[in-house]
Parts: sequence; C-alpha cells; structure tokens
Amino acid sequence: MGQEANCICEWGGETARVKALVEPPELILRGEIRRRLPFSELRQVRAEGGTLRFKFGSDVVVLKLGAAMAEKWAKAILTPTPSLAKKLGITPESTVWVIGTVDDAALETAVGEARMAARKGADVIVARVNTSAELARAFKSAAKETSAGVPIWIVYRKGPGHPISEADVRSTGLASGIVDVKVASVSPVLTGLKFVRRKS
Repeated sequence: MGQEANCICEWGGETARVKALVEPPELILRGEIRRRLPFSELRQVRAEGGTLRFKFGSDVVVLKLGAAMAEKWAKAILTPTPSLAKKLGITPESTVWVIGTVDDAALETAVGEARMAARKGADVIVARVNTSAELARAFKSAAKETSAGVPIWIVYRKGPGHPISEADVRSTGLASGIVDVKVASVSPVLTGLKFVRRKS
C-alpha cells in the first residue's frame, strides 16, 4: 500500500509533527515521534472528525489526517493483511514448482501451503534467484510452462546493491516474451514480480 502523510500526532498529551506511513502490517511514525506500531497491537481504531484515533498499550494516539485519509487508513488497519501465499496466488489446492533454493522463512511457509511439483502440472512457478545467470536460467527452464499460461513469480533481493534489480528482472522477462503484471513484498529482504504470457 505504502501510503504516507505529514501530520500532527497527539500521543499521551504530547503533540508532535510526524511523517506517518501505512506499511502493512505496521503503522510507522517518523519525525519528532519515532515508532513502529504493529496493526495487531492497535485497539479501538476509528476515524473521527478528520483524525485517526486508536489506543496503543495504555496510550491514546491521534493522527490529524483529514476525513478521507483517516477513513482509508482506519479501513486498512482493520482489514486483515492477506497472507503471502494468498498474494502469490497459492492455495492448499495449488501445485507449485519451485526453481532455485527457498532460503527465506516467509517464502518457505507460503510455498509450503501447496502441493509441490517437479515441473509438470504446476499451477504456479516460484523462482528464487540471486544473479542474472540464475534469472535467465529460470525463465528458460519455465518457458514451456509459461507459454502454456502458467504464471511465474521471480523472487529476488530488494533494494540497491544487489546483483539484479527490478529493471533487470522486468527486461529479462520481456525478452522472454512474458510480461510482469504484479509485484509483492515477500519478506523484509525479498520482493517478487509475477509474469504471465503476453496476450496476443
């Protein structure tokens, strides 16, 4: 979601200017008050008079956001965050073909919700890659399946300073004749791009 706002925060009698960010599953405050607030620990969340109000522990917290944004943020906080498996389109009925090594607990949990496939009959392909060579091999290995309409998630390290970037992943996929249609945060260190065959 990645929504953010510069606003006034009232916290337990203190008033401060903050930058507030809704980054499920947390509400993050930066500036004069710096806190990371898990949605699961916020109580009595409501939009009221242009503010977002909630309790955190024994403290009452008020963010002056304006009516529209306060309503939107309250809804975001109160709506359960979808599981990673759901974001990746994985269900207990799915068959997943994993390319590469799953080296992340969140990703392992997500793919663990489905049946595993060696290759044939996969509903979803998840490729965990670190380098340009691994990326190219993943697309090449899955070419037959993606041509038949099976989506592939390319999962790689997020942020700068890594061997491959989002632009690298996207351009390699496009060169393979498939197009990215969705992005998902996999974990604090991994992100994923979903690719499907181009519609002719």
